[in-house]
Amino acid sequence: MTRTPIGRFAGASMLALALAAPVALSPILASPAHAFFGFGRIVYDPSNYAQNVLTAARTLEQINNQIQQLQNEAQMLINQARNLASLPYSALQQLQQNVGRTQQLLQQAQSIAFDVGQIDQAFQQRYGNVALSATDAQLVADARARWETTVGSLQDALRVQAGVVGNIDTNRAEMSALVGQSQNATGALQATQAGNQLLALQSQQLSDMIALLSANGRAEALIEAERATAAEQGRVQRERFLTPGAGYQSGNARMFSTN
Repeated sequence: MTRTPIGRFAGASMLALALAAPVALSPILASPAHAFFGFGRIVYDPSNYAQNVLTAARTLEQINNQIQQLQNEAQMLINQARNLASLPYSALQQLQQNVGRTQQLLQQAQSIAFDVGQIDQAFQQRYGNVALSATDAQLVADARARWETTVGSLQDALRVQAGVVGNIDTNRAEMSALVGQSQNATGALQATQAGNQLLALQSQQLSDMIALLSANGRAEALIEAERATAAEQGRVQRERFLTPGAGYQSGNARMFSTN
């Protein structure tokens, strides 16, 4: 059977198409199998997706670290603010009033004050040596003055004791308040200030103790000075009594007056 030109042309076209198909598909087959999946122009790359997920995770971790750092800095600022907060309580005024009352009692000392110059002057005048030429009236007056000074010093000591005892209740209340403030302190500064005020309270109590010892010591010293001066006065009076006098001197006596 004879082949027509149309049949030969169709056969040649089919043969050419069969030969060209491998060449056209060769770029697709040469690419990796995982490189292209999807529809239309949307391409999914698993390795690129994994890299992007890892990058996003690391970025999120960095953000979380920055947030944690900011929270730590904020807490540090809060703690610093607490440490710098001042104590809302002060016992200084009350302590100064207590010291002032005790000091006022010491300044009201009778006869001989707590002053070196006055003490030296008083001892030169009233205590120590007793002159043989002093009259009996002068000796009695000096002895009475010394006794009054001693009694006054004892009264001053008792007044100081009463003032110190009166400060005990106030000191107890202040100590309780300061201990409570120290225990409830919100920062280092408040705790330090509470501790400093407790030390000030102790200093005020020591001042009261010194004042009490000074008043008692003053009274005891004046008692001993009075005893020593009284002993010296007794010696002088005994010596004057034992010293022989001029004796009897005769004179003219008139029994009756004449007109």
